Amino acid sequence: MHAGGVRARPSAPTLEAVAREANVSRATVSRVVNGSPKVSPEVVTAVNAAIAKLNYVPNRAARSLASRTSGAVALVVPEDITRFFGDPYFAAIVQGITRRLDESEYLLNLLVASSDPTHKTMRYLRSGVIDGALVVSHHEGDDLQRVADEALPIVFGGRPSRPGDHIFVDVDNVEGGFIGTQHLTSIGRRRIGTIAGPLDMPAGVDRLEGFRRAMETAGMPADAVENADFTVAGAVSATRRLLDRVPDLDAIFVASDLMATGTLAVLRERGRSVPGHVAVVGFDDSPAATASAIPLTTVHQPSEQMGFEMADLLLRRLSGDADVPRRNIMSTHLVRRASA
Repeated sequence: MHAGGVRARPSAPTLEAVAREANVSRATVSRVVNGSPKVSPEVVTAVNAAIAKLNYVPNRAARSLASRTSGAVALVVPEDITRFFGDPYFAAIVQGITRRLDESEYLLNLLVASSDPTHKTMRYLRSGVIDGALVVSHHEGDDLQRVADEALPIVFGGRPSRPGDHIFVDVDNVEGGFIGTQHLTSIGRRRIGTIAGPLDMPAGVDRLEGFRRAMETAGMPADAVENADFTVAGAVSATRRLLDRVPDLDAIFVASDLMATGTLAVLRERGRSVPGHVAVVGFDDSPAATASAIPLTTVHQPSEQMGFEMADLLLRRLSGDADVPRRNIMSTHLVRRASA
C-alpha cells in the first residue's frame, strides 16, 4: 500500500507483456492487433489467446500519437444522400467493407457528399483525421483521384475515370453489358434498346459499350439508347423517352436493377407485358431484382465481396504491404428469371 493506506492500481497489461505471453515479437502483436494479413493463423490464435488472458486493451490514443495514425478510415460516396440510402448496391458494399474491418482495429467513418465533392470534403480527406479512404460511385471531374495521387492511401470501388496508378476493385462492366444484351439477342428479340447509366461514370460508359458490342455481334442497330442516372426516377423518364422514340422495342437492357424497376413500371403504364411484349434484363443482381412483381433477369456482380476486397486491399496498404495489386477485376454472370 501507499502511504495513507491507498492501494496502488495494478498497471494495465502492455503490448510487450502480450508479446512475452504469446512468445512472439512486439511487432507481431502490433500486426495482429491492426488486422494485418501477413500473420499466420496459428500466430493470430496465440496472440489473441494472450490478449484474452491478460485482458489487454489496445490504447488507440497512445498508438495514434506514437505512430501519427488515427485508427480510422473513411468510406466516401460522392452521391446525393437519398440515392445512397435508396440503392441496395451501396448496402451490399458497406456490408462487405464492415465485415472486413470488423477483423481489424480500424473504425469506419462514412462521408456521403454530393456528386461534386466540396472543398470541405477535400479538406477532410487531407486533414490527417483518417489513415485512408474507400471511394465508391465516383464521377468524372471530381477531385478524389487527385487526393489519391497525394499522400492519402485510397482504394476505389469501380475503375477510376482518369488513368493512373490507382488501386481499384471492379467487375468487367463491358463484359457484363455484353452478356446481358447477348441474352436478349439469343432469345430472339430483334429491336433492343438500353437505359444506360450516366456517362460521367466508368460503369455507365462500360456497360453501354458492352451493349453496343453485343448488338454489333448480332448485326443489329445500337441506336435505341437513353441515358439515366442510376435512379428509379431517372429510369422512368428515360424509358418513356425511349418508348416514344422507338415504339416497336421488344427488349431493353437496363444498366442497373434499381433503374430496371422504373422501366418495368413504365412498361406497365404503357400496357406492355413483360416478357411477352418486352423482355427486360438488369444489372447487379441486387434485392431490387427479386422485389418487383416480375423477378428480373440480371447480370450478377458480387457487390458485397467487392466491398470486402476493397477494405482488405486498403488494410494491406496501411500495413505497409508493397505488393498490393492495382487492378482487381471480378467476374459477372447472367442470372435468368421471369423478365427475360
